[in-house]
Amino acid sequence: MLARSVRAAYRRGMSAIVVVYEVDRPPGVASHGAEGTVLRVHAAPAAPGSTSARGPRTFCGKDTFAMDTASWTPDGQPGFPWYPLEHASRVCPACDEAVA
Repeated sequence: MLARSVRAAYRRGMSAIVVVYEVDRPPGVASHGAEGTVLRVHAAPAAPGSTSARGPRTFCGKDTFAMDTASWTPDGQPGFPWYPLEHASRVCPACDEAVA
């Protein structure tokens, strides 16, 4: 049901999706704002009342607390990916299925 409502909102061009990165950082490095290697690209619903703040969980169920919010946002047009193309090989399959 959630995936269906996400698809409908996305297709209507609503900013329902926030792209977040699961990032690998060396131990002891602060999580937000520090450079790191993108391990996986996830999609999360926007937080209530926001179009750019991520919700607490991704569509695959992972906690977004330690993830970085991408500066890239999906344009909501049919046929265009919800993720940045430079990270296409790192897209979470479960999140992609929920958004597709």
